[in-house]
Amino acid sequence: MTSLVTASAAPGAAPGYAWLLIGLPLLGAAVLLLGGRRTNSFGPLLATVLSWASFVVALPLLFAMLGRAPEERAVQHILYSWIPAGSFQLDAGILLDPLSISFVLLITFVGSLIHVYSLGYMKDDPSHVRGSGAELTDWQLEQEPSDRRRFFAYLNLFVAAMLLLVLAHSYTLLFVGWEGVGLASYLLIGFWNQNRAYATAQNKAFIVNRVGDMGVLAAMMAMFAAFGAVDFAGVSEGAANANTGVLVFIGLMLLLGATGKSAQFPLQSWLGDAMAGPTPVSALIHAATMVTAGVYLVVRSAPIYENAPAAQTAVAVVGAITLLYGAIVGMAKDDIKKALAASTMSQIGYMMLAAGLGPIGYAFAIFHLLTHGFFKAGMFLGAGSVMHGMKDEVNMRKFGALATFMKITWITFGLGWLAIIGIPPFSGFWSKDAIIETAFAGEGLRPWLLGGAALVGAGITAFYMSRLFFMTFQGKARWSEQEYSPHESPATMTVPMMILAAGSALLGLILAWPFAATKPIVAWLEPVTGHGVHEDPVLPIPGIIALTLIFTLVGAYFAWAQYWRDDVPVVAPAGSWATKAARADLYQEEINRTLFEHPGVALTRGLDYTDREGVDGTVGGLTATIGALSAKLRRVQNGFARSYALTMLTGVVLVLGAVWVMQ
Repeated sequence: MTSLVTASAAPGAAPGYAWLLIGLPLLGAAVLLLGGRRTNSFGPLLATVLSWASFVVALPLLFAMLGRAPEERAVQHILYSWIPAGSFQLDAGILLDPLSISFVLLITFVGSLIHVYSLGYMKDDPSHVRGSGAELTDWQLEQEPSDRRRFFAYLNLFVAAMLLLVLAHSYTLLFVGWEGVGLASYLLIGFWNQNRAYATAQNKAFIVNRVGDMGVLAAMMAMFAAFGAVDFAGVSEGAANANTGVLVFIGLMLLLGATGKSAQFPLQSWLGDAMAGPTPVSALIHAATMVTAGVYLVVRSAPIYENAPAAQTAVAVVGAITLLYGAIVGMAKDDIKKALAASTMSQIGYMMLAAGLGPIGYAFAIFHLLTHGFFKAGMFLGAGSVMHGMKDEVNMRKFGALATFMKITWITFGLGWLAIIGIPPFSGFWSKDAIIETAFAGEGLRPWLLGGAALVGAGITAFYMSRLFFMTFQGKARWSEQEYSPHESPATMTVPMMILAAGSALLGLILAWPFAATKPIVAWLEPVTGHGVHEDPVLPIPGIIALTLIFTLVGAYFAWAQYWRDDVPVVAPAGSWATKAARADLYQEEINRTLFEHPGVALTRGLDYTDREGVDGTVGGLTATIGALSAKLRRVQNGFARSYALTMLTGVVLVLGAVWVMQ
C-alpha cells in the first residue's frame, strides 16, 4: 500500500487557488442566506454560476495532475494552522490526489447540472404549496414563489460541504465537511417542512446519521490515542506498525460512520423517507454527495483496512447484505422515487462490497461510484420530469404509456435503465461486472458467498428497474385525460438529463477501455489505492460475464412479462407475505424499535425513576430526617437555666459512670 499523502513541499504544493473549489459555492450559500429576499431575483442563477465556476477551477487542477508522474500526483495546500496545542498541531489543508479530484469532478459537474435542472423544476414552485396534506400558517401562505432562493442556497451549501469532505487532508477537517453534508441534507429533505411527514423525514435522516457520526468520532479518538495524529499522512504511517486490535476497532467505527452516511445495513432506514425533499435534492443526495461519502471514507482509510483484515471483511459483508436488502425492497415499491432510493442503497452496497476486497476492489468501488453518479442522477431527474408532467404523482401504478408524451424523458431514462441493469456496452456493465468478477476471487466459501450475492443482486436489479421503467413508460395508460395531461419538461430540465444520459452510455467504456492492458480507472487510482493484483476468480471470467448477463436478461424478462404485456392493476394487490415484508422495508423499522427504541425508552424511564425515587428520594429523605431531628433538638433549647444545669449534671454523671465502668 502506497502512502495516501505526499509531504507538502513548495515544488509539489497544490496551487494557492485550490481553496476556491470550496469557497465559490460556499460564497453563493452565504450571499443567498444572508442577503435574504433582496437576492430573490438573481439568487438561483448566482448559485448555479458559482457551482459551475467550481467545476471550471477543478479542470486545470486535473490537467496539472495528469502532467505529473503517478507518484507525484498527491499534493496538498495548507491553508492555516487550525489547532495548535503544545507539541500537537493540526493544520487546515487541502489534499489533491487522483481520489479527491475524481470526487471533485463528479460533485461539481453533476451537482451543477442539478442546479440547472432546478432552475426549471423550481421555477413556479412555492414551497408552501408543495406536498399533499400540508398544514399552512398565515405567514406561510404569504410567502412568495421566489423562496426558491433559499433552496438554491442549500444546494450550494451541500456542494461546498461535500467538497470540503473529499478535499480535507485530515479526518478532523473531513468530519467538518461530514457534518456539513448532514446539515445540508437536513435542510433540503425538509424544505417543504410545513408537511409534518416531511419534517419527520428530515429529523429521521438527521438522527440516524448522528448514530454513524459517533463511530467516526470514536475512530478519530482511537487514532489520536494510538498514532498521535489524525491527518491522513500520520494515520497512514502509524497504521503500518499499529496493534491489529486497535486497527480493527478503528476500521469498524469508520464502517459504522459509513453505514449511516451511505445508508448501508443496519443504518439504512432513513433513505426512503428522504424522498420527501424536492426531486433535485434526491438526485444530489443519491448521485454526487451524501451517500457517496461513506464509500469515500472507506477507500480513503485503505491503510487501516489493509492492516485489519477482519474490519475489511466486515465492509464486504455489510455491502453484500445491503445490495440484496435494497434490491428486495425495490421490487415492491410503487413510489417511483422510493424505488430509485432502494436501488441506490443496493448499488452503494456493490461499492462497499468492492471496497472490502482490497486494493483492486477500492478502484472498482470508485469506478462504479462514478458511473452510478451519472445514471442515477439521470434517472432521478427523469423521475422529476415525470412528476412535473403528471401533477407531482409518484405512484407508478397511475402511469403507463408515458413514452408517447415524454420522448426525451423516456430515452434519457431508458439509457440510465440500461446502464444500471448492466447491459453492454453501457456504463453499469463495465463497473458492476468488474465488482462481480472480483467478488468471485479468493479461497474457501468467501468467493461463493460474496460473488453469489453480487450475482443474485444483478438479477433482482434487472427485475425491479425494468419493472419501474415498464410501469412508467410502457404498457397501457392507467390515467385519465380529465385528471392528467402529461407533457415534456422545459429545456432547462431536459438538457441536463441528456448530458447525464450520454455519461450513462459512454463513461464506463471510457474508464474501462477494454483494449487497455489495465483499466484506466485502476491505473489512475493506483497512487492512492495501491497496486492491486487481480486474483483469478473461482469461475472463469467469461463464465461470470455470461452468468451475469443471463441473470440480468431473466430478471428483465419477468418484469416485461408482468408489467408490460399484462394489465397492471391501479390498486396494488394484497400480495404474499414476502411482498408485504418488502413493502414494509423488511420490517427494519419494527426491528429498530424493538432492539433500540423500546429498550432506550425503558432505560430512560428507569433512569428517571431512579433519579426521582433514588437520588431525589435519598436527598429528600435525609433532609426530612435532619429537619425532624432539628425540631426535636430545638425543644431542648427552652431558655431555662435549671434545664441547662440538669443537662450538664446528666452529662457529668454519664461521663463518670463510663470512667468507672472502664476501670
